[in-house]
Amino acid sequence: MTRSLNSAALAQLFCEARTHNAFAPEPLPEATLRHLYSLMKWGPTSMNCQPARLLFVTSAEGKARLAPALSPGNLDKTLAAPATVIVATDSRFYEHLPTMFPAYDARPMFAGNAELAASTAARNGTLQGAYLILAARALGLDCGPMSGFDAGKLNAAFFPDGRYQANFLCNLGVGDPAALHPRGPRLSFEEACEIA
Repeated sequence: MTRSLNSAALAQLFCEARTHNAFAPEPLPEATLRHLYSLMKWGPTSMNCQPARLLFVTSAEGKARLAPALSPGNLDKTLAAPATVIVATDSRFYEHLPTMFPAYDARPMFAGNAELAASTAARNGTLQGAYLILAARALGLDCGPMSGFDAGKLNAAFFPDGRYQANFLCNLGVGDPAALHPRGPRLSFEEACEIA
């Protein structure tokens, strides 16, 4: 028997949720950020590999380091957001597999295959970024995910040792509905799906 969320919860997570470009100026407490992670970490990843690494940029100093990597269209809204999450991936996520995935020793599979490790990190780290967005919405926060940034500059500023690689950014806070753009359409089931 399946269990479904009520319509209000589905609306909050999906149907009425929007990508926000402006946020109320109130800061997000560390306790909220910790709660957010405590929810998103439960989303499934292959072999429980959990390659996502989150850097919450909340300070003026952190935003100043972030600014040179941002595209012009993302600069002002990111500097004004209460928090910007750098969703990154750990290129050596497999070092944690003996603890995270004790079923068998999967570490050598990735340690000896850089291409497999990179594709696994990218796929599962992106999944975890999506869980972050849903967890934030579940907590009543609004999100502004974006990919308009110079990854080389951002990685040099925040991850100079090269182990972590930025995947995407997500502004967080309480969104200002007055700054929303009209909602774009979505593809229909027939346009996007097949049943084989």
